[in-house]
Amino acid sequence: MTPADLFALPFMQRALIAAVFVGIAAPAIGTYLVQRRLALMGDGIGHVAVTGVAIGLVTSTSPTWTAVVVAVLGATLIELIRERGHTNGDVALALFFYGGLAGGVLITGLGGENASTLQSFLFGSILTITIPDVLVTMVLATVVAVLCLGLAPQLFAVSHDQEFARVAGLNVRAYNLLVAVLAALSVTVAMRTVGLLLVSALLVVPVATAQQVTRSFRTTLVAAMGLGVLASLGGLVIAALASFRANVAPGATIVLLSLAVFVLTWPLGVWLRRRQRARVPFDDEVPADHAHAHDEDDHAHGEDCGHPAVPHGDHLDYVHDGHRHAPHGGHYDEH
Repeated sequence: MTPADLFALPFMQRALIAAVFVGIAAPAIGTYLVQRRLALMGDGIGHVAVTGVAIGLVTSTSPTWTAVVVAVLGATLIELIRERGHTNGDVALALFFYGGLAGGVLITGLGGENASTLQSFLFGSILTITIPDVLVTMVLATVVAVLCLGLAPQLFAVSHDQEFARVAGLNVRAYNLLVAVLAALSVTVAMRTVGLLLVSALLVVPVATAQQVTRSFRTTLVAAMGLGVLASLGGLVIAALASFRANVAPGATIVLLSLAVFVLTWPLGVWLRRRQRARVPFDDEVPADHAHAHDEDDHAHGEDCGHPAVPHGDHLDYVHDGHRHAPHGGHYDEH
């Protein structure tokens, strides 16, 4: 079979469509999780969703929908526990996370299913993606992306400064719960391609990569979504081509490709930050105790004085001994 024949197969086409929507949705909500310093929340939701998958397998219903229901309930409880802010909250969350994973394995065994059945959900499998799975992925991913973009000002305000958001009249709890629910939806739609145990990387790594080269939140959000699509499609294609020689999991390939892009982008981010600092080498304002009168300065400042010039309104200031001076015969206005 040639690569062209492989991509002509229906299951591969379904996987590519699902990968595009997963690549859009996961980094979209992941941007807000990173902003709130909850980068590992997706990992916790993935553990909880395992129980939902097990319930679907045992009851012969759709594992996707049962995983959605359990993941949403779990994400809501996680957010409520986090909101209470107890000192042992992290311990409670850890117990909750791993309880979900253990519960999924236990329910699968009690239902007579083999624990290996969960493997395709834990690490992803393009062979198991059906047409209903693709439709569910498209619908839920679209909902996540539309809300993340449409409510970007409100979600950013809540994620960046909750006290300011409250003063501005926003319902902080409602928006926090919305972020948790959207994260749960993103995790469940990605479990077929990336896997429940690896999906957290797709929520976080594209965002971290975008932050290396962007300087605004909205630009980071859009760039992270683009990088997510690139990683999802690229990882899936690499896994499919490598399947001619070995059994390569698409989820692992997608995550490793995301990490590789981050590593390649990191030096560029360092260079951009250094360049930004070089453009603004000192503060815009001069401290009051450093100010001195121009008529007491016997040094003439001008184009040939050898001191670096700094734009200031419609004239140039020359820096000498850590202080700014107007050109000879000019003036200095402190803003």
